[in-house]
Amino acid sequence: MLSPIKNTKVYEQVMEQIKAMIADGTLKKGDKLPTERELVEMLQVSRTSVREAMRAMEIMGLIECKQGGGNFVRDNFENNLFEPLSIMFMLEKGDTKEIIELRKILEVETVALAAARITEEELLSIGNIIEDLKHSINEETAVKIDKRFHYEIAKASKNSLIISILNAISSLIDAYIKNARTKILAEGDNKVLLSSQHEKVYIALKKHDAAEAAEAMRQHLDFANKYMSK
Repeated sequence: MLSPIKNTKVYEQVMEQIKAMIADGTLKKGDKLPTERELVEMLQVSRTSVREAMRAMEIMGLIECKQGGGNFVRDNFENNLFEPLSIMFMLEKGDTKEIIELRKILEVETVALAAARITEEELLSIGNIIEDLKHSINEETAVKIDKRFHYEIAKASKNSLIISILNAISSLIDAYIKNARTKILAEGDNKVLLSSQHEKVYIALKKHDAAEAAEAMRQHLDFANKYMSK
């Protein structure tokens, strides 16, 4: 329940109470928030504080404002809340080695979860991705397909936090995959080897063998990281 606010940094406390309502299920994805006037009366704060809170939550990607319709909890977070992490990394001049370390920590465990939880429909989708990658002639297209391979595995893990974290660094991962493929494919025989590595991950997923899937992904990432470290 909402309660009156009387302390400083009022707009932040307005945000905390809205987030608490989301956490306890009072507000769900797609729900409309109380109007500004209602929030002013319920929280006993100024309209300015309410507006500051709404603006901050909209920037965060937590809510969306529909002109003439009010404020709503977002029902799709896939492309929100994320880019600030990538921008922060670039502003801090982060080392590529940090992306390498994060991918190994994240994706090796993710594929193990996916092996246990993946559905036949998801297996079919990943199998089609691998076939598309094998027959792709245009490298720009191949980069996008390669990215889909890793993101589909994350979705198959059925862990919303993993999916969100991967999306949170999507710009960094996309650039990494593009650069890695450029360096790897500079050596002629590597396209077949790269394809074989994807295939090994897929076979382990089909067998629902978490240990085999994790090892196949580890080898694949180590291979890519070897070229990125040069």
